[in-house]
Amino acid sequence: MSEPYELLHQPSLHQPLLLIALDGWIDAGSAASQAMAAFVEELNATPIIRFDADVFIDYRARRPTMQLRDGVMAGLNWPTIELQAGRDINGNDVLLLTGSEPDAQWHRFVDLMEEFTKRFGVRMAIGMGAYPFGVPHTRPALIAGSASTAELADTAGLVRSTVDAPAGMGAALEHRLAQRNIPTVGLWVQVPHYASAMAYPGAAVSLVDTINQLSGITVEALALREGAVTHRQRLDELVSQSAEHLGMVHQLEEAFDAMLRPNDSIVRPGEALPSGDELAAELERFLRDQGR
Repeated sequence: MSEPYELLHQPSLHQPLLLIALDGWIDAGSAASQAMAAFVEELNATPIIRFDADVFIDYRARRPTMQLRDGVMAGLNWPTIELQAGRDINGNDVLLLTGSEPDAQWHRFVDLMEEFTKRFGVRMAIGMGAYPFGVPHTRPALIAGSASTAELADTAGLVRSTVDAPAGMGAALEHRLAQRNIPTVGLWVQVPHYASAMAYPGAAVSLVDTINQLSGITVEALALREGAVTHRQRLDELVSQSAEHLGMVHQLEEAFDAMLRPNDSIVRPGEALPSGDELAAELERFLRDQGR
């Protein structure tokens, strides 16, 4: 039986970093996909392995996009899963697993990725994701996550959690590679509830900076940083026009600051933080009222 992938070319790599960000799992504010796009562009990454989508993708769950132009069928864009290779300005090699999260045969996919990490001599693997949380847009985006060792978690400066939760393909890969003594980290950046349905470049910048710090690669992501500044200014402008929204953001700021001071009470007696749904509904109503 033929292998369920196509080897496009085999580059000569020296102890590459592996970055993982697949569409289909939690990615609030598109932070992980924006960060991965910045890495792909700045590292001049090109595909080296293309997985057989017919084997790993359920097209009823992840349908191809039809391109209709003035009533004429112009083509179809099919979902893909690719392993790309790039290099930073200092000559550090990087592998990037991009595309759609597999819908089927996860064990087989993990086996293949383990084989490729051995073949290319991967030194470290980092997965990316983002989730909505009760934090204000006026504070830095914090990163929670997992690591293969407690020492690595300390080095990463992660917000630590103890929880049983559904896992994505990134977690499956991290677990397998950790068993093979490859240092692994799963980074999950927090995105404000009320901004999680829109692109949130500030969280993507936090992912880029943390990966630079952990791995030793250099990616500037200047366009992403400019987008983060513009986006922050727009949110500031929108919130400033409503005393109600200013109050909600101020309350989130107090909770955020208290969270970083464990001895303080996060919420004052008699107060309750608005839920994420309440914040989102308020901002949506405000935007409708403004006609924007």
